[in-house]
Amino acid sequence: MLTFGIVGLPMVGKTTVFNLVTGTAARTAKVFSTGRPQAAVGVARVYDPRLDFLARLYHPRRTVYAQIQCRDVPGLVRGAAQGEGLGNQFLAGIREVDLLVHVLRVFSNPEVPHVDGSINPLRDIETVHLELLLADMELAEKRIARIKGGKKVTKEAARELPVLEKCLSALENEVPLHQLDWPKEERAVLANYNFFTQKPLLLVVNTDEKQFREKNYTFKAELERLADARGWPRIEICGQLEMEISMLDPGEREMFLADLGVKELGSVRLVRAAYAQLGLISFFTVGDDEVRAWTIRRGVSARSAAGKVHSDMERGFIRAEVVKFADLLALGSLAKVKEKGLARLEGKDYVVEDGDIINFRFNV
Repeated sequence: MLTFGIVGLPMVGKTTVFNLVTGTAARTAKVFSTGRPQAAVGVARVYDPRLDFLARLYHPRRTVYAQIQCRDVPGLVRGAAQGEGLGNQFLAGIREVDLLVHVLRVFSNPEVPHVDGSINPLRDIETVHLELLLADMELAEKRIARIKGGKKVTKEAARELPVLEKCLSALENEVPLHQLDWPKEERAVLANYNFFTQKPLLLVVNTDEKQFREKNYTFKAELERLADARGWPRIEICGQLEMEISMLDPGEREMFLADLGVKELGSVRLVRAAYAQLGLISFFTVGDDEVRAWTIRRGVSARSAAGKVHSDMERGFIRAEVVKFADLLALGSLAKVKEKGLARLEGKDYVVEDGDIINFRFNV
């Protein structure tokens, strides 16, 4: 299961966001501590209104949403790359994640002081960005020195060296690795290193209720320009308000959202955005017993998708009967979709699209 890591400075609302997306209750803090952190890992459900429609249509015994894993890591401070604060734990905590979700604080609260004494999301972005750059530089420098200092350079090391030198040159110029063009052969080398700045990143702007209602806060225009320039999607969320809403009954929750002028919680949009940033899509299987969303990477073939459901389906794959969700939504029943000739039989090399409803034919 792919994982996104929630990162940022201390006291910005990371654990609140983690609790919202995973439905757990990890303890939050009001004072920054350099004590040993409590690591937290959970699973985030990818809410999908298409799945709700299918559940209403088929009335299954159970409905299963797609899921991705979420990791909450210690807050980062300046000097983390050199081990300051909880630096080593922070960096270790995000080394293996597939996506970074950077929580930025724009709300003021005298009871929860900002670690740097003032609210400035642009400064906070650069703090985290610089620490990740420095950590990547250190990793590249150490590996380059090890290769050059060895008695014999293996073929594998010879392939790595120019790629690592390309990395180091970019990092020294403060260019994150995800902004560079990487041929397939070089990407294969990079896969062994898990460089931080090669990971995709999603910004989450944590506001107070007034800022959320007014859709405005200090530094908003500057933050939007920076995010657009660097290709970072962003989600605005009021963590404290959403925690309160999450404790309400469903009916009260809908009324509260209507009062805010939004259709769904920011945490719901966050998980969906993370899912998309990870290059993931969903296809559906339907029936009286179960309606389920299955997670695959974009570009996967029908035969490989069948293997997600069961290995026998991939091994004995014959055909995939495919219905587009939009067609089923418009016509209201599978029978009508078939009457219109819109249900197609696809072979093993068919590339599954997001929202496909698939019945796999197989024989083993």
